[in-house]
Amino acid sequence: MERKLECLGCSLANKKLPTNIVYEDNYVTCLLDHDPFNEGHTLILPKHHFVDVDELDNETANAIMSACILISKALKQLYKPDGITVTQNGGIFNELTHYHMHVVPRYEEQSFAEFYNEDAILDKNIRRLSDTKNCLTEVINNLR
Repeated sequence: MERKLECLGCSLANKKLPTNIVYEDNYVTCLLDHDPFNEGHTLILPKHHFVDVDELDNETANAIMSACILISKALKQLYKPDGITVTQNGGIFNELTHYHMHVVPRYEEQSFAEFYNEDAILDKNIRRLSDTKNCLTEVINNLR
C-alpha cells in the first residue's frame, strides 16, 4: 500500500519537522526561512493546507495579516531596515505548494530583483538561524 506524503508546508507549520519558529497562534506558524535573503527573513504558513491566496478562509487570512504586522514591527525594531518586503508567490511560482508569505527586511542598496536571483550573494555576517530566532522571538514577545 502506497503511503501519501504530507505536504512539506503542512509538516513545517505543524512542527512535524525541525524549524526555527518565532511566533505562532491557532492558525499560523511563523518561522525563519532556511535560506534567508536577509537576517530575519520570516515565512508565515497557515496550519491548515491552502495552496493559493484565494483559497484562504477569513480567519486564516486575518491571522496571516496580523502575524505579518507583528513580524514587520519586530523586524523594524530589531534590524532597523530601510523597508520591509512582503510577498507571496502563487500558482506555478509557489515552490512549497503550500500558501506562505515572506516578510523580509530590506535595505536601500538592495534591488527587489535580487530577491528572486538565486545567484545573489547573501551577507556573510548573517547570524546563525538559532541566534536570529532567539533575538526575534524576544522582540515579538515584548511587542505582544
